Amino acid sequence: MSPASSSPPWNVKRLPRADGSVFLVTGGNAGIGYFVAEQLSATGATVVLGSRSPAKAEAAMDAIRARVPDARVRAVRLDLADLASLPSAVESLAVDRLDAVVHNAGVALDDPPRQETGDGHELMFGTNHLGHFTLTRQLMPLLSAAPAARVVTMGSFAAKTERLDVDDLQSLADYRAKRTYGRSKLAQMYFGMELDRRLRASKSPVVSVVAHPGGALDSLTPARPPVHVRTAGARLGAAPAALLVQGKDAGAWPAVRAVLDPAVRGGELWGPRVFGLRGKPRREPVWEHLADSSVAARVWDASCELTGATWDCSK
Repeated sequence: MSPASSSPPWNVKRLPRADGSVFLVTGGNAGIGYFVAEQLSATGATVVLGSRSPAKAEAAMDAIRARVPDARVRAVRLDLADLASLPSAVESLAVDRLDAVVHNAGVALDDPPRQETGDGHELMFGTNHLGHFTLTRQLMPLLSAAPAARVVTMGSFAAKTERLDVDDLQSLADYRAKRTYGRSKLAQMYFGMELDRRLRASKSPVVSVVAHPGGALDSLTPARPPVHVRTAGARLGAAPAALLVQGKDAGAWPAVRAVLDPAVRGGELWGPRVFGLRGKPRREPVWEHLADSSVAARVWDASCELTGATWDCSK
């Protein structure tokens, strides 16, 4: 990769070509994941949407093809809440290498009661973190087969004010839906950072990068029917918020840059330029609590125990 000083200015509207590359976007059928997939499709890469719903994935692919007529886009069924299903989902990719995976899919509950996956894990932690943790392990042979693959973990700005209770990752002692969501995203971000440290230690060509979308609202997001329909009333009502936050199309920019920009390095954090909430993507200082490698290592070890996984990053 070229050093940052020799790279041209990044243009979110003019992305570099990635012909021949294969990218997987989890949750690529809706929200920010849809726009990550749409933008990556415009580079000539093959983009695979990981989705629980074949019907929603089909609608998303139709919407992408309407805007990118030559898009190479397809879908695989992917349920991150069902860990046992992930090996067959990876097999269904039917590729000999993977150039990047964007860990975007997630579950966000607004209200109690606490729910669990079929594996007995708290639903948001089990899906958002443990699902991606397990999926990455399954994908590692395909990622390692690429010359310089990237694992891009989409965190959340909400995680900036959260702190993990490593002794209660499943929120058994104290469940509050919004806090549990923020902590599940923070666990994902710790995983992304720790993964890169372990990849570097094993001299792997794969790198791990963490991104977040800032403040991304449906009401500021351009219409992509039937995936996203925005009414005139919603657009007008959201206008004042545009001073501080942005739509989900712009929320996708940090992850897309983390996939494509040759100047991006493993272990970095990418987010929006303006107060971390809106604007063009930029590398930002790693949050102080996210830089704590001892917490990240404990999250990793707990994740291995909860999923029954052993993981050698060199494979």
